Amino acid sequence: MSVGLVYHPIYLEHDTGYHCETAERLTTILSYLENTGTMDKLIAVQPQAATVEQIARVHSPSYISGIESFAKRGGGYLDGDTVASPQSYQAAIYAAGGIISAVDAVMSRDVTYSFALVRPPGHHAVHDAAMGFCIFNNVAIAAREAIAKYRLERVLIADFDVHHGNGTQDQFYSESSVLYFSTHQYPFYPGSGGVGEIGAGEGEGYTVDVPMPGGCGDSEYMRAFEEVLTPVTKRFKPQLILVSAGYDAHWADSISSMQVTTSGYGKMATIVKSLADELCQSRLVFALEGGYNIEALAESVDATINVLLDSPKTYDTLGKPRRSWSPPDTEDLFSRIKETHKLD
Repeated sequence: MSVGLVYHPIYLEHDTGYHCETAERLTTILSYLENTGTMDKLIAVQPQAATVEQIARVHSPSYISGIESFAKRGGGYLDGDTVASPQSYQAAIYAAGGIISAVDAVMSRDVTYSFALVRPPGHHAVHDAAMGFCIFNNVAIAAREAIAKYRLERVLIADFDVHHGNGTQDQFYSESSVLYFSTHQYPFYPGSGGVGEIGAGEGEGYTVDVPMPGGCGDSEYMRAFEEVLTPVTKRFKPQLILVSAGYDAHWADSISSMQVTTSGYGKMATIVKSLADELCQSRLVFALEGGYNIEALAESVDATINVLLDSPKTYDTLGKPRRSWSPPDTEDLFSRIKETHKLD
């Protein structure tokens, strides 16, 4: 049993200034992994920069060259939320390439599982635009590369970021080779991800959204993973599982109103790992997306990695939610999802 960790110092040079998506997110995670001893158990996987050809499977060539030129000119705001600095293009091509490297390490069996500790994040980036802190859609690029390089026919992307991965969904909406599953707060940024968004044409039924109201916590997420993700994944039989791992649904993260705990993230990782072990020879890659309370982020990443190491953490120093919210009623939501996707 071995777990690879993808990281490169260039990720810290994506300078966002006074912004919640900062380099401190990664440095705090790295320090936490060192302090807990987790880092000593990991195998370093060196990322390579994604090529323009690889990125162009997802993004338009004009957009890619535009990002490079924008960064060379000093950067600035790409949209109201997304910042670029002089080194952001390099960081972004290494972020996309980092997940490709994580996939390569798993597919070659150099490691059993991989966790890609990258930034900028990616799941909001669409074909020709940056969005929601994201420049290139890292996971979508890696999925395209895996399909092309390893001739895969079925790839699952599971996204538990608190925001819907609109860019990833759009990329594969009309295709059956990629099943996109997402749990997210709804209605919330970016506004997409309703139950009725199931794919189109050949891709009909291969988009599975679980749009949960604010206030949901571990129990609701467990229902989503046990009652929706598990049966659709077993029906799909993926050959590779990629996870857009955003930790901003944690109760301590002020960017959302969800109430997931660190232990909850460990339980989600356990379910996904079990599916990978059963269905696709343990081919499983986690890729960092969101998570902006750095203490909760670091502890949750550590909990996830320790599940992959077969040594799940038995403690959660942050504990239970401290918000006095009543759990929302999600019975109708889960009934509609099961009816829509023909789940028992």
